[in-house]
Amino acid sequence: MPLESVTTRDVEAWRTGLRTLSTRSKNKLTTELHGIFKRAKRVWGLPSNPVEDVELLRERPRVDFEVYSPEEVLALVRFAASEQDAAIFLTAAFTGLRRGELVALRWRDVDFTGSLIRVRRSYSYGGLTVPKSGKARAVPLAPEVAHALARLSTRPLWTAEDDLVFPGETGDFLDGSALRRRYLVAQQLAGIKALRFHDLRHTFGTRMIAVADIVRVKEWMGHADIETTMRYLHFAPRPEDAALVAKAFRLATDEAAFGAWAPALMDGGEVAG
Repeated sequence: MPLESVTTRDVEAWRTGLRTLSTRSKNKLTTELHGIFKRAKRVWGLPSNPVEDVELLRERPRVDFEVYSPEEVLALVRFAASEQDAAIFLTAAFTGLRRGELVALRWRDVDFTGSLIRVRRSYSYGGLTVPKSGKARAVPLAPEVAHALARLSTRPLWTAEDDLVFPGETGDFLDGSALRRRYLVAQQLAGIKALRFHDLRHTFGTRMIAVADIVRVKEWMGHADIETTMRYLHFAPRPEDAALVAKAFRLATDEAAFGAWAPALMDGGEVAG
């Protein structure tokens, strides 16, 4: 169709046809399409932008998510189709890197001496971009991940500084869709619950929030704001919370406050009469 003949109704019909995509993905593609038509209007004189009047779909906020235990992550690694896939799964769960960041990772970004990974780029929709937060970050390199990556660095090909850590068969960027399919097969073979690849990142967040302060977890995960990181707080075990509640109500637990109910509440007995 000529661009000038595309209508708002055409755009809405196109979006409706994206049945296999999530609401968030549909909104993301709609926003990108809006940018394309906006440029065509500004640079090439397109009379109007048909996407301007397309309202974004209402996204249902995800208030909870499932994650893997360390044992389940290791089971997934054991049933990976290749040593490289095993290293990808392990790195995703133990560093929290997004799939696009893993695909774009180069050997120069892996600092074995400093025990960290520098996240500088992401690969999505066939091109390189900056990480989602808009800036680079450094993530701790766990010993298990360092060992797995060190083994990969001894392969015959693709080990120079500018080579990809997780390349495709020709040394170019890995096919993310094929990786996802192999991930699903590994899940089934390992007999673990079916979670999204992105939930490996959530696995990292929920483990780290229990041992590190929220500011560091925010930096490691590359969140743009602290509210995103706060989603993990309810996974952090805090046994001292019960003691804090007891302390707060301590003044109210005498007989003067509870009256005749005090003995039963404090000692577990029954109140007469």
